[in-house]
Amino acid sequence: MPSSRWAGWKDGLRYLNRKKYLYLMLIPGVAYFLVFNYIPMYGVVIAFKNFNFAKGILGSPWIGFENFKYMFGLSDFYQVFWNSFSLSLLRLAFGFPFPILLALLLNEMRNRSYQRITQTVIYLPHFISWVVIGGILVNFLSPSWGVLNLFLKQMGFEPVFFLADTAYFRPLVVLSSIWKDSGWESIIYLAAISSVNSELYEAASIDGAGRLKRLWHVTLPGIKSTIVILLILRLGMIMNNGFEQIFVLQNPMNLEVSEVFETYAYRVGILGARFSFGATVGLFTSVIGLVFLLASNRIAKWLKEDGIW
Repeated sequence: MPSSRWAGWKDGLRYLNRKKYLYLMLIPGVAYFLVFNYIPMYGVVIAFKNFNFAKGILGSPWIGFENFKYMFGLSDFYQVFWNSFSLSLLRLAFGFPFPILLALLLNEMRNRSYQRITQTVIYLPHFISWVVIGGILVNFLSPSWGVLNLFLKQMGFEPVFFLADTAYFRPLVVLSSIWKDSGWESIIYLAAISSVNSELYEAASIDGAGRLKRLWHVTLPGIKSTIVILLILRLGMIMNNGFEQIFVLQNPMNLEVSEVFETYAYRVGILGARFSFGATVGLFTSVIGLVFLLASNRIAKWLKEDGIW
């Protein structure tokens, strides 16, 4: 038994030696997640404490679930919850299918040069900061000098202060996020499409299937597992709307619909120096995301689809 165990260790060491450069390439990624994702998880304990900078995390008194009781008792908490949840649902309903559609359209382009140029153009917005995009939107939608309102004036309509009207905030957030991220997100679907067996397309063509039927009966089933996995991961972030985008588009006039958990934790927890409360809000949203992740993965398994584990 000891000799077989030693032989297993030797095989493992030989394998590591053969693949050492690949494992060395993993070190920066592993270090990133350890430093910025796993080690900071220790700080979540302040959600159960009355955190005091002078006493530190360990020295601050333990108060159990008092922060959570206080959070659920706030009158504006439920409005923030609804804002976050409804905006996430809109992003999911309109933002999630768009990269799939975009990937399908790009894949159907027969001119490869034009396809590459189009891909480059639609990828570019992903690399633009939300601060820059927010400035563009503010100027584009300005009631005084904005291009859209100048056009409305020429058409005989009154100018509209889009960013101050609560009815327009959610559509603006969803549309701007689609414009910024859909091109980048379509890369995964394009990679999945490229792995579909080309013989299936040939067989479908021989059977008389047109382009739309091949897309519906070959391409989409071929990338179904990728769609399901990304949908599960998206549901795991159901309460996350992104701080930067909301913050740059938020103002006192649209606060009724624009206050989400990210900005709420920043305003109350950071600006108000109530760090325990900010950690409480963050932990609550993480738990909601975990519940959605586990539930969606279980449903996918129940429907005989591939889950994330």
